[in-house]
Amino acid sequence: MTNKKIWHEQLHCHLGQYFLIDKILYQEKNKYHDIKIFDNVVMGKVMTIDDIVQTTEKDEFIYHEMLSHVPIFSHGLIKDVLIIGGGDGGILREVCKHKNIDNITMVEIDINIVNLCKKYFPDHSNNAYEDPRLELIINDGLNFIKQTDKKFDLIISDSTDPVGPGKNLFISDFYLNCKKKLKKNGIFVAQNGVSFFQTKEIILTYENLKKYFFDANFYQASIPTYYGGTMMFAWGSDNIEFRLNNLKKLKSRIKKSKLSFNYYNPRIHIGSFYLPQYIINALNKS
Repeated sequence: MTNKKIWHEQLHCHLGQYFLIDKILYQEKNKYHDIKIFDNVVMGKVMTIDDIVQTTEKDEFIYHEMLSHVPIFSHGLIKDVLIIGGGDGGILREVCKHKNIDNITMVEIDINIVNLCKKYFPDHSNNAYEDPRLELIINDGLNFIKQTDKKFDLIISDSTDPVGPGKNLFISDFYLNCKKKLKKNGIFVAQNGVSFFQTKEIILTYENLKKYFFDANFYQASIPTYYGGTMMFAWGSDNIEFRLNNLKKLKSRIKKSKLSFNYYNPRIHIGSFYLPQYIINALNKS
């Protein structure tokens, strides 16, 4: 038996996961979130928001590489990017690696998340907040997307789960306004939970996305922190060819970028769009 404190995450009433806490680094509840940051011997520093794991030092690279590089290399000519959420800085770090991108706008509702992650998770952003292409805006994502006059080649929604302020980033009005603020042939992507346990949420997203995008779909990655199977990423575009890129083209684009990765590669990219049959069945019925 251990005398260490145990932190539990329980998304479902009969199933959950736990972490042994080696040391609590930060704990506070503000008007937006209940935030905890602690050390774990296996996963390193862990951040939870509203009692749901958001990121860990050990496996964050999988999530951030897949949510960033899949749409960027699929498109091939991204110049203007909008990141909604993502206060830990991981998505920003990956987007900033692409030197051909001209402008990066990031909208985060809680400046406290940004400051905490700069302090406790500095490798997540890796100084990306200092990139001169970045405009950081503290605002609600739905409010911003409704009000802005800017248009983007890529919108990445890196939100919390659909609870609290994160609810606004999973509703039909949000997807509609994202579509309006995309340039021609733009791409929208978003985290969309774990497919095995959150199939209803995936179906709801699909039903909303297909109202506004010719090609509404999903891709996936296995991320240890998000227990229960594969993490799903929503995909919306009017150009179906972006999702159907061949291996040769992806290899050429990646080679030209001179970037290296810890998880992402061209075969992972292509394979991520092949969904399990139970998800295909569920989407076909919706």
